[in-house]
Amino acid sequence: DLTGKQVLGYRAPSFSITDNALSLAGEVGYLYDSSFNSYEGNGRYGSLSLPQNTGQDAPIYSMNSLIYEIPVSNLRIGSKIIPWGGGGYFRLLPAFLHRFGVKQILEQKKCYTFYMHPWEIDPEQPRVKEAKSFFRFRHYVNLHKTKRKLKCFIESNSDNSFQKCGDFVEINFC
Repeated sequence: DLTGKQVLGYRAPSFSITDNALSLAGEVGYLYDSSFNSYEGNGRYGSLSLPQNTGQDAPIYSMNSLIYEIPVSNLRIGSKIIPWGGGGYFRLLPAFLHRFGVKQILEQKKCYTFYMHPWEIDPEQPRVKEAKSFFRFRHYVNLHKTKRKLKCFIESNSDNSFQKCGDFVEINFC
């Protein structure tokens, strides 16, 4: 409501999407979802029954006549899938290693779907001291470096184009 613009996309907390939740997101008017993460090493992540890829150069799936799925990017090395799309993974990985992985993903998929939470560039955010140590680490690690790291990431990809997911879907599929 604050921006006066329609919200086009949905992202389930902790990638906890299911087929039913995705259908509901489409029914209430979302154009796309970006909640599917193919990494299977996190029990909180949901799963989807993905149909044939509809994007020529980008992984995008028409889930029904109401909504598209744009999965978060992961790096495939042999039979292993490694989380690489952003968030805590972006904050944890050294910049040179992250750039290397993104380059590999772009060579494989021609598209890299990146995500970041707004709080990840706010190192002054309040700290929840009562949280378990693992959750504190996962949430706060490298916050003081993220803004600079994001700027360097964008600059290092100046030869690539950046596009919001909603714009991509509207331009290519609507």
